[in-house]
Amino acid sequence: MIDLPCKTTRMRRAAVLAAIAGAWLAAPWSHCLAQTPDFRIDNVNAVRKVEATRLTPGAIEFSDHTGPGTSGETALMPFDDWASRQPIEKKFLAPFPNYVEPVINSEDSAADPAQKPSTEKLYMYVAQARFVLGKAPGAIDLPHYVALPFLQKIDPAVKHTLISAADVPAFKDKAGIGNANPDRKWCTGLAKSICIASTYKFEGKIPLGIALVNKLRDSKKVADHIDFQSELAALSPDDLDQTGLRELTALDTPIAGVLQQSIFYVNQIMKFGKFFAVFQPHPSDPDKTIVTTFMSLAIKARVLDEKREFEKVPVLRNLVPAQVLMGQSSFNSGESISAGLPKYARNEIRTIAGLLQGN
Repeated sequence: MIDLPCKTTRMRRAAVLAAIAGAWLAAPWSHCLAQTPDFRIDNVNAVRKVEATRLTPGAIEFSDHTGPGTSGETALMPFDDWASRQPIEKKFLAPFPNYVEPVINSEDSAADPAQKPSTEKLYMYVAQARFVLGKAPGAIDLPHYVALPFLQKIDPAVKHTLISAADVPAFKDKAGIGNANPDRKWCTGLAKSICIASTYKFEGKIPLGIALVNKLRDSKKVADHIDFQSELAALSPDDLDQTGLRELTALDTPIAGVLQQSIFYVNQIMKFGKFFAVFQPHPSDPDKTIVTTFMSLAIKARVLDEKREFEKVPVLRNLVPAQVLMGQSSFNSGESISAGLPKYARNEIRTIAGLLQGN
């Protein structure tokens, strides 16, 4: 972990002491990158319908189908619906283009051979954003960002270590089934990429809620952290489907490059995730770059199905997974994943925009 030279470092230490004392505070980090420009989030209905020529410096157009009055369940789209309604998104934002919901064995199949394999149903959270950088595409060194310091600056609450292809699991357990890349083995075959093992420990009151859940249930315990493995890569124009990506961004200028992080193994809650940023020349100013970014996260349906279990216990009614995931629970706190996906996505994209503009 690289310490960031700003006042928030001391604030984080103070937050840890406060948490020990029982004041459930989350570590603030979203504004600690004082050396990067500030960006604001402007929520819109559909990012790709925003005209690139109307983008203003420092503004991020953002959409994720959440807003006032939107419930957690309705903000998440079943994977099959997403694949049929948004095939171009599915092509680029799934782990690989022909990804399908995996078929897995039931947890009871070992004890009861009559239990048949079933399809693991998924729900998608997809966020989109677009912003302009005050530099030409040729001045942006995407391989420079394929490094641990870049990830650590995005969210210091997530701890990262480098791994090799030999450390990638065999994808034979329930968490991994279906995520093996048929085109190449993860962490191989890309000219500029790194692989990372990451850990995020839930913040605020969520660990207390998880501890209570584990005391009340006899089934598999819930972990108080998320472990995941991912591949971060910079893709050059020669590596890319120019036509397909122009359709994805709805911007008809050449694709200068892509920065992507593919999460291919997660210990719980999610099946996969991807951050995908497409860089294109500004249509009317060669000294500017339009960046269209996407964040896709596949949530396991059985996590959302636990709603009834939590609603039966008064103290846990605000810990319903869909509400926590979508930032609509009193258990949500901080600026990272514990804040809920909508807030986390906005914070992450805002920080990335600042890093890209500042370096």
